[in-house]
Amino acid sequence: MRSPRRRLLLGGALAAAGLGVAPWIVRAVGTAAAPRFALGVASGHPQADGVVLWTRLTGPGLPAQVEVRWELAHDAGFTRLAAQGVARAEAAWAHSVHAEPAGLDAGRWYWYRFEALGERSAHGRTRTAPAAEASAGLRFAIASCQRYDAGHYAAWRQVAADAPDLVLFLGDYIYEYASRPDALRHHEGGLVSTLAQYRARHATYKSDPLLQAAHAAAPWLLVWDDHEVDNDYAGLQGQLLQPDFAAQRAAAYQAYWEHMPLPAAARPDLHTAGGAMRMHGRLDWGRLARLHWLDNRQWRDPQACPRPGRGGSALVPRAACPALADERRSPLGHAQERWLAEGWDLQRPWNLLAQQTLMARLAWGDAADDTALVWTDGWEGYAPARARLLGEVARRRVPGVVALGGDVHMHWVAELKADYDDPRAPVVASEFVGTSISSRSALSPARVAMARGFNPHLLHGRADRRGYARFALHAGRLDAELMGVADVTDPASAVEVLSRWVVEAGRPGPQAA
Repeated sequence: MRSPRRRLLLGGALAAAGLGVAPWIVRAVGTAAAPRFALGVASGHPQADGVVLWTRLTGPGLPAQVEVRWELAHDAGFTRLAAQGVARAEAAWAHSVHAEPAGLDAGRWYWYRFEALGERSAHGRTRTAPAAEASAGLRFAIASCQRYDAGHYAAWRQVAADAPDLVLFLGDYIYEYASRPDALRHHEGGLVSTLAQYRARHATYKSDPLLQAAHAAAPWLLVWDDHEVDNDYAGLQGQLLQPDFAAQRAAAYQAYWEHMPLPAAARPDLHTAGGAMRMHGRLDWGRLARLHWLDNRQWRDPQACPRPGRGGSALVPRAACPALADERRSPLGHAQERWLAEGWDLQRPWNLLAQQTLMARLAWGDAADDTALVWTDGWEGYAPARARLLGEVARRRVPGVVALGGDVHMHWVAELKADYDDPRAPVVASEFVGTSISSRSALSPARVAMARGFNPHLLHGRADRRGYARFALHAGRLDAELMGVADVTDPASAVEVLSRWVVEAGRPGPQAA
């Protein structure tokens, strides 16, 4: 059974999310010696007629296979069931459950729960996407970079309270590092590289009650970045050029799928080098918007001009690294670039592009001067690929393109251009990068101001606060609020609006609200 304190924390977090405290949060069903649903519940990948429901069984003595009953209801009391079934949780996949009820009503909320081995889970709330011809708004949050040992998850408490229609998580769900001796709270173990270690690290993160509450409040769409596997990895190359990196990546991908509300179709193919896994995709939100989400790790070309004997990123002068201008290099791979180019929606007023990091140019120095420094892991390290992507947006006049990113542990608001070398080039899209949930930033306010001075298309930057960004999308405009946690060391910290922005339909570029 859960400890009374942890049960109350989870119940309180769910109550803050407006979900109420169901009886099984305070009093578990059955007499199991250890909780079977200690990692909570989650949902994801909403479609107009279905959604993915996730949990993972925990505790000692689990059989190799366990039947897990799931229920999806029209009401929080589970008096009117919409769907139910039995899923098989297998030890080979960490006893994870990925149930996929279908035939659901479009554009409505549901409640769900699981039961196995005499115990019932907490319940979660989820929803389906609107029907293709429906007129519906979209309230969503973007978040990234939740290093467990760097801070508490007050931001997730506020996301749960917001009760958005959708959460877009944009990478660095876990961190592979060992904890520093002075860490606020500690990861178990050291640097991770094996399947057992990745599973344990995911379980540590999933044990946080505020993260569980955010998962239980709304469906999620997820992309990954590097720390789910190895810092700055690219394709099948690790940062330290590990000879066994393909096996390490396959283990990391398997553990990721086991712990996320992803469909069975996304399960990694462990017969391929590195465990290939389909992570990019699309979702149409009624007549309002098409969401595209990208994978910029699995298929990327290695970063240009790495440090001797290493892979990964570097900060290099543009003139000293001719590979930066190589048209063949891509962070997405050319197959994914074509998929995106062929899938822009020219009918709906909005195209939301969820990906990992800052897309706008960030040059440390006058970009016209070849001595300006370039960070090779970001989009500036693959500038020709960015020009192809945004050039296609400009050529086809794709409506309402808004790039959404994370990774850099700060808020950025930017104008996107196909050609940053031409001062007369028009703005073709808007960009919002959300700060980290808890991971620290290395940039001082003075460095942020310096970056803005060299890059006038960066309209706003702030690195001193942790948090997330929340949005309300309607046919005529997108309203954005950049959120900041007052004290990341306090799970009960206040969370406030730091700035407000708006993007008007048919007018690329954010404006201060």
